[in-house]
Amino acid sequence: MKVSLTLNAKRYDIDVEEDFARFLILQMKQDFNFEGNNDLKLLLQAYVRKNFALYEQEKQALKLIEQIQTL
Repeated sequence: MKVSLTLNAKRYDIDVEEDFARFLILQMKQDFNFEGNNDLKLLLQAYVRKNFALYEQEKQALKLIEQIQTL
């Protein structure tokens, strides 16, 4: 399935698996003007937000692993 996003007036199409496409579209609608143009600053901000979320998830996962190992 194709997912599209416009950055600096250029449309980018990405082919992804259908299940992931549904998830990706919902996420992209939160981060971008999904139907219109987006500038690169907005892309960078979304990238940083998503990486911070991954960072937090990794910290939580490592904490859970540590707790499990002490059982």
